[in-house]
Amino acid sequence: MEITNLKAWEMKDKLFNKELSSREIIEAHLKKIEEKEPQINAFISLNKDNALKEANRIDEKIARGERLEVLAGLPVGIKDNIVTKNLRTTCASRMLENFIPPYDATVIENIKRKDGIVIGKTNLDEFAMGASTETSYFGPTKNPVNTGVVPGGSSGGSAAAVAANEVPIALGSDTGGSVRQPASYCGVVGLKPTYGVVSRYGVVSMANTLDQVGTFGRDVRDAVLMLNAVKGYDRRDSTSSKKVIPDFLIDKDNYNDLKYLKDIKVALPKEYVELKSSNKDIQDLFEKSVKIFEDNGAKIEYISLPHLKYALETYYIIMTSEVSSNLARFDGIRYGHRAEKYDTITELYTNSRTEGFGEEVKRRIMTGTYSLSAGYAEEHYKKALKVRTLIKEDYDRAFANHDVILSLVSPILPFGFDSMIKDPVEMYKADLYTVPINVAGLCSISLPMGRVDGLPVGLQITGDRFMEEKIIKAALGYERAVL
Repeated sequence: MEITNLKAWEMKDKLFNKELSSREIIEAHLKKIEEKEPQINAFISLNKDNALKEANRIDEKIARGERLEVLAGLPVGIKDNIVTKNLRTTCASRMLENFIPPYDATVIENIKRKDGIVIGKTNLDEFAMGASTETSYFGPTKNPVNTGVVPGGSSGGSAAAVAANEVPIALGSDTGGSVRQPASYCGVVGLKPTYGVVSRYGVVSMANTLDQVGTFGRDVRDAVLMLNAVKGYDRRDSTSSKKVIPDFLIDKDNYNDLKYLKDIKVALPKEYVELKSSNKDIQDLFEKSVKIFEDNGAKIEYISLPHLKYALETYYIIMTSEVSSNLARFDGIRYGHRAEKYDTITELYTNSRTEGFGEEVKRRIMTGTYSLSAGYAEEHYKKALKVRTLIKEDYDRAFANHDVILSLVSPILPFGFDSMIKDPVEMYKADLYTVPINVAGLCSISLPMGRVDGLPVGLQITGDRFMEEKIIKAALGYERAVL
């Protein structure tokens, strides 16, 4: 039995049944990381010694007959924009190359409380800005399915680590698709919960009103296991929802039942149908997936989301504006990279930020600063906020009569390195299926629906705010139907 081939919930069952020890699980994954990292580069930092120490602690709890929590003994990959006490947090940037936080993010506290083991920090696009993990100061991550193409981004390291069996579960952050798109490109499951379901305290902000921590797993059950461990209200996060959200229970009997698809009301936006993917094989896969829902009792209906056509522009104005504001804190004085050569305080700011930030980060800061500047804030930023409300209202009307919305995750296949990074506008356009979800604060999940030219393609199932249970059930039903 190859331990690293098991799903997280399978490892958990074997640990609870004393068929495996936590030490065996962690050692197997550390060995896999050692084997894979030269080709994949999914991790920036490892937590080897502490992970083994924690594994021993879990095994001692088992020996004493103590109660085990839901993540007991499981290795978890953490996107490196989530702060970890005494473990380097870089945001894949020169700006924070040597930053060691003095505290844990709330999600890290929750993982430790649930007996999970942080095995390392995963690679990402610098400050989570990108869709390919090519903008990392520590070099690009490669897609384990085909190392000649990108793993997606910005959470490409977490997705690649799960796909390469370096970890069974991982955390990422999703601002406009940064969990779902890399999950699609790497052939794993990525779940973006409703805005406010998971605390953002200790997550380095890119765009406050869009960012949400999401989870990766090898199947739906894994991703849900991870979500159950990290969700919940946090008084330290002003955007955290006080809504009580029960655990999403998935028992083995229901997991093997197709009843979840029967009679659910599925919406297909006409705007997505009209767009279609330029790749006929991708579009054919999506249409077959819709047919699977229909064949198993789902009711399919076409709807209109009239303001969806403005979602991409709305997202990029709001996102870059918030980026400009959030990254102003990196000034070369309080923490982070500081230039050695400067004569005035202005030169210190300028030189530190010039040296510390990469090209994509600078591009977004400049764009956002323009949108917020005097004379343009009303025309750009405030207008984008108004359109955001119209997009949200479109979704409200759609979910008044439907359970879920189906779409592609990305209209294109994983692309080659350096093929799109020099044309940012074209790369931004590839986000057109994912960014509306963040604009409206909805929940959404990406799961594999097949391959084209040997590369994974993802199906996106979207639900209303705080309706995670509906998208999880639909995903479980679909997953079972195609197994």
